[in-house]
Amino acid sequence: MTRALVTGAQGFTARYLIPTLNEAGWNVAGLLRPDLPESDCFGAAETHTADLRDADAIKAIVEQVQPDAVFHLAGIAHVAHADVREMYETNILGTRNLLQALVDAPRQPSSVLLASSANVYGNLHEGRLDEDASTRPINDYGVTKLATEHLAKIYMDRLPVTVVRPFNYTGIGQSSDFIIPKIVDHARRKAPTIELGNLDVARDFSDVRSVVQCYAKLVTSPDASGKTFNICSGKPYALSHIIECVEQLTGHKFEIRTNSAFVRRTDAKLLYGDNRRLMSTIGTVAMLPLEATLKWMTWRSGWACPSMRFRLNRRA
Repeated sequence: MTRALVTGAQGFTARYLIPTLNEAGWNVAGLLRPDLPESDCFGAAETHTADLRDADAIKAIVEQVQPDAVFHLAGIAHVAHADVREMYETNILGTRNLLQALVDAPRQPSSVLLASSANVYGNLHEGRLDEDASTRPINDYGVTKLATEHLAKIYMDRLPVTVVRPFNYTGIGQSSDFIIPKIVDHARRKAPTIELGNLDVARDFSDVRSVVQCYAKLVTSPDASGKTFNICSGKPYALSHIIECVEQLTGHKFEIRTNSAFVRRTDAKLLYGDNRRLMSTIGTVAMLPLEATLKWMTWRSGWACPSMRFRLNRRA
């Protein structure tokens, strides 16, 4: 396989996936949202613009690109996204439009990676979660992602679909709407205070560079098709530990204020993923420790171009 279609090509994950695929010899076509600013798509050989909700446009792009592999990353990922209708239409209907276009294409791909989310598990579990844990999403985002998994099952008899459920992951370039970039941003700006929720929780966090390595390996693994995989470090990290690490790395301490809007009474104190199925399928992948990720994110020299960041920090 040599030709890949990456949806969500302007997004945080694509920032690292596309250079990774380029380095492995792939020819990458990126799919852009028309309502976002134009970008170079992090080294994609070609770009196409369409709204996932436009079935005819998606079908035309698939027929033009004729991908060997598809990485479906596109979707609205912010849990608190204001337009709920847009989230449901983009994440569910948009995914169906893509899958149907791939089925109808004169040349079907050899692998389709569908990015779901560990949000499908909800927050009512405790401890380590494997892929057989019950799914009980507690927000609209999790509901839409679980729906896309059910859509994938409808198409699995016609398409080689692999579903991934990434747990929390982070890195340079992620929006400060997410917890770790928010903490790093406050520390680097030397903000005197930060508003957070419950500090007495531990969650699974991975480095985005490790996550995209897993994605790239899964699409070339013959045993991955038709299966679901947790993408995770397999280790819990306490939020208080993350704050302490960032403070040490930046030399800045801030006052932490609890915002009741960020606190969920149903939150499990300990929640992390089981990645044994993933590792047994693709072989061992170095899941960078969170401390190395935080060092990368707080190191000012790290704000270079995406591909340079990736090369520099693979040696970290």
